[in-house]
Amino acid sequence: MPKTDPQRIFDQMQSPRIVALWRALQPLKSVVSFMNTGAHPDDETSEMLAALGFRDGLSLSCACANRGEGGQNDIGTEVTGDLGVVRTAEMERAADVLNLRLYWLSESPEDSIFDFGFSKSGEETLAKWGHERTLKRFVEILRTERPDIICPTFLDMPGQHGHHRAMTQMAFEAAEVAGDPDYTDVALVPWEVKKIYLPAWSGAGDAYDDDLPPPPSSLIINANGEDPVTGWSWAQIGQQSRVFHRTQGMGRWSPFGTDNIWKLHLSQSRLKGPDTKLSSGLPENLGALADFANALMIEKELQQAHDACLAALESFPHFNAVLKAATDALKAIRVAYKACPEACQGEVLHRLLLKEEQLSHVIRIAAGADLLATLGQDALRPGDAVSVDLQVKQAAIRNVVVKAEPVLAEGWKLEDDVMSVSSLAPVSNPYPARYIPGHAAAPSVRFLVTYDGVTSVSSKAFETPPLVLPARSATMVPDCALINRATGNMTVSAHLGDIFPHSAKAELVLPDGDGFWKAAPSETGFVLTAPDDVEPGLYQIPLLLDGRPAMMVRRFSYPHIAQRMRATPAQLTLRVVVVALPDVSIAYVGGGNDRVVHWLRALGLRVTELSDDQLTEADLSKFDTLVVGIFALRTRPALRASMDLVHSWIEQGGHLLTLYHRPWDAWDADEVPPRHLEIGKPSLRWRVTDEAAEVTHLIEDHKLLTIPNRIDKTDWADWHKERGLYFAKAWASDYKALLSMADPGEDPHEGALLSARIGFGRHTHTSLILHHQMEKLTPGAFRLMANLVAGA
Repeated sequence: MPKTDPQRIFDQMQSPRIVALWRALQPLKSVVSFMNTGAHPDDETSEMLAALGFRDGLSLSCACANRGEGGQNDIGTEVTGDLGVVRTAEMERAADVLNLRLYWLSESPEDSIFDFGFSKSGEETLAKWGHERTLKRFVEILRTERPDIICPTFLDMPGQHGHHRAMTQMAFEAAEVAGDPDYTDVALVPWEVKKIYLPAWSGAGDAYDDDLPPPPSSLIINANGEDPVTGWSWAQIGQQSRVFHRTQGMGRWSPFGTDNIWKLHLSQSRLKGPDTKLSSGLPENLGALADFANALMIEKELQQAHDACLAALESFPHFNAVLKAATDALKAIRVAYKACPEACQGEVLHRLLLKEEQLSHVIRIAAGADLLATLGQDALRPGDAVSVDLQVKQAAIRNVVVKAEPVLAEGWKLEDDVMSVSSLAPVSNPYPARYIPGHAAAPSVRFLVTYDGVTSVSSKAFETPPLVLPARSATMVPDCALINRATGNMTVSAHLGDIFPHSAKAELVLPDGDGFWKAAPSETGFVLTAPDDVEPGLYQIPLLLDGRPAMMVRRFSYPHIAQRMRATPAQLTLRVVVVALPDVSIAYVGGGNDRVVHWLRALGLRVTELSDDQLTEADLSKFDTLVVGIFALRTRPALRASMDLVHSWIEQGGHLLTLYHRPWDAWDADEVPPRHLEIGKPSLRWRVTDEAAEVTHLIEDHKLLTIPNRIDKTDWADWHKERGLYFAKAWASDYKALLSMADPGEDPHEGALLSARIGFGRHTHTSLILHHQMEKLTPGAFRLMANLVAGA
């Protein structure tokens, strides 16, 4: 649907024409391209890139391995593939700010190049991603983008995240292979990367802890200073990009005058001569390109284009003069492109195509032409038709002709200002493999501006880019569920909604085997009943519509990103367990980042969620156990302020269970827990990433490991992602360490599960990622959780 008037006004305020023109002009300075590489969204060196792009005019790109599916979520409860969809959209918005051409090695939520969780080894990472798969995709990106320079964000050294190490290792290997004509797994013209820089800074911090010092600095990027039009420092512009990584809590105010120096180490170069700046040995601009590429036949045209580009820059802020100079430059570029000798096309043509795109952008802004393109609805299905409204703002300069025309996506049709979606149209892709700012994905609008006989072409997205939904879909809530056979409740209520086609008949495909499963229709869906003697295990129960498999659509809408969707097979994933439950009354204070309360209730436990107003002595006295969800001490300030009261409640017999927190989640080692308990950092030193790591029970008969369920080796099987992180580093003697575990080749950690008798009560703290394991329906996590919430 079209945006509201206030939304449009806000959007308009973000991009004044004068600022947009100034930024569009800067890439005309250079023909050098710089690719930053990393493993996850937010790995980009935003504050340095802002200066390289908007001050120096370099063409910027980023190759990112995966979508950050294994990370935490600071704004919602999306995890794994769903989190990857949101982070993809966030990275695109961050790229918009920096004019950063974005490429992903990972191409779908099912891709092997997945954020499987923290790793301490590049070799382990590449074994899971697939070395050949990673290499091929990286080479494909390099041969497509054709960067002169590659600069990984992190070093390949012990103490660094294995994903980072793998991407730095692969940067060298892919750069070598990309230029090899004998490597035919990627059917694109080979490309030779000219230089590879490494960071000459340490990657140590709250999460990582490089074992070795960084390499010596050979080049310093002084990114101090500010944009002369906005007055913002390059660091501040970098943070304006990073703030879109909201799921990771990114975006930090950079005070004026903050030092912004980046030290680089030239690790590999195919160029001659000293390396005194990034562009050393490379053609700095169009005028130097002919000599660099031995393209003397078009030297005159390239110099003309360069001179016209300089004239456009020097003409700012005079729109008419900028328009004329940019048009002259575009004319010369096109002549040079057609006349370029075949022998030097590999170094020249892609630079000229990029310069044409940049000039077309300048021309549209200088001319004062603009476009508001809207559709009658923002989500369509095969067979739907929608009206198209193109509101063209004509040029502010005379003798400029402006035209807009829709660009159709696969399976779309256009007739008389009406777009329709055929059965051939694919559903919207939640994981696009690339994102190029200024290149709107179809369906979109082609924007043509003609001046002085020259037509430039750019593209504009619809105000709200439409989603294409599946032909048959429904939402099923829940889509994963738990039956605890010990409670005697063998039913799960599945609520169906958004059924399409609306008249479709819905049915569940029940498991085969002994016993009788039942799916009785209800007013809102089905009541599924499992046999009383159903075997513990995992069951997949698909949904059919009119006898055909249906899809389930998850739509993601946050104010800071464009709308997204993900379609997956519609099915109920059901875990059957046998878990004995304590007879306790539980209070829960969550931080909005987990669904622990949902799973405790699914087990059959009595749980009450407490509001800030209920953090009182009278309210706490009603409960045996208080569970504090992940990050809640940071996101619920009232909880943090109530810890003295909670301590008194513990002394009188209450049991406090605190789940995984990080040191910066308002965790004060001497004020939050009733006795000293310090969380370790960096996380790399205080975590166990091997999800199958052997777990030793240090106190075999401790009540938390025996009552009401005796925890054994089977409960540590089939864990997902990792055991835990931010383990306790130091603690008072009151606490007893209950578990020991380690990654291969490392000393064991004992800070994963601690418990202390405090007065008549107890405090238990765990850094095991139980909230994640329950989402993944890991049986042992439910048995352990039932023990941890038992009374003091």
